[in-house]
Amino acid sequence: MAKIALFGATGTIGSRVLREALDRGHRVTAVVRDPAKLTEEHENLTVTTGDVLDPASVAAVAKGQDVVVSAVGGGDGPGHLATIEPAAKSLVAGVRTLGETAPRVIAVGGAGSLRKPDGSLVWDAEGIPEFLQQIMHAHGDALDYYRTVTDVRWTNISPAASIAPGERTGTYRTALDDLVVKEDGTSRISAEDYAVALVDEIEEANHIGERFTVGE
Repeated sequence: MAKIALFGATGTIGSRVLREALDRGHRVTAVVRDPAKLTEEHENLTVTTGDVLDPASVAAVAKGQDVVVSAVGGGDGPGHLATIEPAAKSLVAGVRTLGETAPRVIAVGGAGSLRKPDGSLVWDAEGIPEFLQQIMHAHGDALDYYRTVTDVRWTNISPAASIAPGERTGTYRTALDDLVVKEDGTSRISAEDYAVALVDEIEEANHIGERFTVGE
């Protein structure tokens, strides 16, 4: 059983990570700005307030945990700057203050910087709206930052090109920097199976200090 602090527990991915972790018997502290937005109840769930962009707040909730998971979204739509890179820096800064007792950091990443079979990157495709480009590149900047970090155990998990609520099959394929693509050329993962992969990583710790990606 792991003790997990989860930022972004009310989001599309975070809510599924929360359910997957609880279903497997882990203890989860959901860190939210407004506890009223989280209606989940479970004997292994604690809800607390906190701010992923405040290193002191991160340190306070990370103390005594085994893993800190960031499922924080990439922005609020057009006109809003993505928060991914600042969140990454704040997470590392907060966890770093805990020294030898610091938990691992697992962050939800983006697919934009993954390599497609033709060698181009996902974010190079034409027709991607500007605000989505901002979010994709913010994920890329966050990953670049994580890759400079050597004193905190981190993992960044990129989804397939398409991720949406769907079926939990419990199966997925992995790669490192190459997009996971099906024989028909599509790349997708349900948010439920992404959560399975993330909680598997909590339990198995196969990708410390690197990015990996999951897809059908």
